[in-house]
Amino acid sequence: MSKFDEIRHYHDHEVNEVLKQISKHPMVKALMGFTFPNKSENDWMEALKEVKSIQQFQHDFVYHSIQKILEKSSSGLSSSGFEKLNKNTSYLYVSNHRDIIMDTSLLNVLLKDHGMIMTASAVGDNLVQKSFLLALAKVNRNFLVKRGLPPRELLESSKLMSEYIRHLIIDENRSVWIAQREGRTKDGNDATHQGVLKMLGMASDQEELMDYFKNLKIVPVSISYEYDPTDAMKMPQIIAKAKNEDYIKNKNEDFANLYSGIIGQKRGIHIHLGDVINTELDDIKANFDKANKQIQALTSVIDHSIVTNYHLWPTNYIAYDMMYKTDKFADKYTQQERSLFERRLELRVDKSNPIVVESFLAMYANPVVNKLKLTEHE
Repeated sequence: MSKFDEIRHYHDHEVNEVLKQISKHPMVKALMGFTFPNKSENDWMEALKEVKSIQQFQHDFVYHSIQKILEKSSSGLSSSGFEKLNKNTSYLYVSNHRDIIMDTSLLNVLLKDHGMIMTASAVGDNLVQKSFLLALAKVNRNFLVKRGLPPRELLESSKLMSEYIRHLIIDENRSVWIAQREGRTKDGNDATHQGVLKMLGMASDQEELMDYFKNLKIVPVSISYEYDPTDAMKMPQIIAKAKNEDYIKNKNEDFANLYSGIIGQKRGIHIHLGDVINTELDDIKANFDKANKQIQALTSVIDHSIVTNYHLWPTNYIAYDMMYKTDKFADKYTQQERSLFERRLELRVDKSNPIVVESFLAMYANPVVNKLKLTEHE
């Protein structure tokens, strides 16, 4: 038994058996029918039986599923920053988080296209409660983040995950994706939680924490969608927060969000890889002697990269102009694009509720607000 068995993704020697077990599940059949419309069930079932590794499964099946999803639910995926990284090096991608499945899947499609090391990705165990989803996640190189634990268990779980991430990057030369915060950004404010960095630092075997972070080769990732297919579904939680109320998810909410994120219309999608955080770590070490202050400073460096490199779409500028009743960014979109966005607002939210309207607009406008704040301070 490995100490990581509780959270790790499947190993290659386990893949074939797992795929045989889940191949008859109705959702696998639906996914394969969607991905390979010209193949019979027998054809893809036989091909699935031949899969002997995660890489083979991703290359022969998952990659094609994501391409099909892009074809049906977007106007294309664009990217920047990939050419700066070394193809044979593993990195720790710290990413803003907008969609449960698509964020990591799209990053891995681009990593594959650029001939780079694909990621093992962190996923909350609350999202894979169904045994079928858990198997599919782990066979696609996802590892588990334990949610809702009491403080003592949370500490142990965080330490284990930190050690596993270190093991993947340093011992196995496997890149890792982790969200900058727990849960998806609901309001368009992409901010790194210090707790994520503290967790990553738990496995440090070096005197200076910043030297350890250098070894992890942190790359900030900015992902942006022209339309968020789950925008309206995020409203109840945002409204509860605005009213200072506790928000309780309904039983199938995570699954509904997961499904809508995959099939819902996204239009344009862009992923940017920032520079590897390196010399900044030397500066942090030189200027701050307390670990908490160093973590705080590193959080700012990651946030600066993610916000600066976030690709703004016409929808972001339209929402800003609507929210602040201005035409400041009128040259960034057409009248048709504005009409489409206004129509979306009408169809998806209750326009008689000003909190709902403002929250919906803020979700799209805040990336513009945050970029403006950065440029004002520089």
